[in-house]
Amino acid sequence: MSGVSGVRLRLSDLAGDGAGGDPAGGGFSAGGELRHSDGAWLRAAGGAEGMGAHLGPVRTELATAHEGLLAGTVGLNALAELGAVRESWVRRFECARHECGALAGNLRAVARAQGETNESVRSSFALVARLTHGVER
Repeated sequence: MSGVSGVRLRLSDLAGDGAGGDPAGGGFSAGGELRHSDGAWLRAAGGAEGMGAHLGPVRTELATAHEGLLAGTVGLNALAELGAVRESWVRRFECARHECGALAGNLRAVARAQGETNESVRSSFALVARLTHGVER
């Protein structure tokens, strides 16, 4: 069972009295028109970039934390293992940093594409309105 109830909603049902909706995140305008905002997509992209930037200095910080660790410990196998573990974490952090950058780009692309689609739809309705002289039929 998908969890979907037997209740059907229309976009116009969501408008309520026409005053609802969040202008920053899209929703309905006072005129009852569905509005899109790229704000949420761009905020998410900024968050992904921020996380990527936060992960940037990890390699240097790990190297600094491990400086001098090997001095006087020749022959201890555990330290060799520690180096392998450290390199594993460096690779993981670098992968996460690159993924954050890719995600930010993809989120911005969604905002752009959605804006272009909205404009395309708006333009197609404008043509119909001109052909019917704005009269609803």
